[in-house]
Amino acid sequence: MSEPYVPYHKPGTITMLAGPCSIESEEQFDAVAACLEGLGLSWIRGGAFKPRTSPYSFQGLGEEGVRIMRTAADAHHLQCITEVVDTAHVQYVHDNVDALQIGTRNMANFELLKKVADVTEESHKPVLFKRGMAATIDEWLSAVEYLTQKGNPNMMLCERGIRTFENATRFTLDISAVPVVHQRSMFPICVDVSHPAGQTALIPSLAKAAIAAGADSLMIEVHPDPKNAKSDAAQQLTLPQFEELMGELREVAQTVGKTIV
Repeated sequence: MSEPYVPYHKPGTITMLAGPCSIESEEQFDAVAACLEGLGLSWIRGGAFKPRTSPYSFQGLGEEGVRIMRTAADAHHLQCITEVVDTAHVQYVHDNVDALQIGTRNMANFELLKKVADVTEESHKPVLFKRGMAATIDEWLSAVEYLTQKGNPNMMLCERGIRTFENATRFTLDISAVPVVHQRSMFPICVDVSHPAGQTALIPSLAKAAIAAGADSLMIEVHPDPKNAKSDAAQQLTLPQFEELMGELREVAQTVGKTIV
């Protein structure tokens, strides 16, 4: 069958997946969407269902968050992506966003992966598949086959840092995963630079390194008021910080013959 959905990226481009860690309100998300539209970007990301380490942390707005995302994305001519964390939500999320994300904690949740494969069998809607925080690349590449077994080819792998003995950063960014994935698979690869950094000061350097390594996409967390964010406050850029960084990243991308979209 023909593929109704365009994959995440086209040759010569780097797809920017930017947006807040959590969708918190219509005002918050619309402000980010307006910024991304103004920068000529194509996608917005944000969490509606939040798998948190502590049950007392903000768990997301759920279906209301998805509604907010869809409304803002349409208003600002963007495509949107959000994480699905439970088999019960897969169909709803699929029907209301442009791409689904599988997070690090669910890399080996094989029942969830099989459900996503079932739901995207006909639509071929794109799926972003994050590496588990303690997974080898071989385990990651094996697990992605659960998602493709029903014929959806539109996958993008996402390196988001792995857990090591090092504690100077939140996670250790395995930048070597970019060329290894290109060597061992047919899938494009995104690098989430916010989670391994854990602090905004490191994000520009990690993003530039990812572009230089050959990343097909970048994921960066952006928030209108990070100090008051309900999750991951320390690693989210302000809108002016993101705008400044975009100028720098476009220069780096140009040196490797790519444009950021």
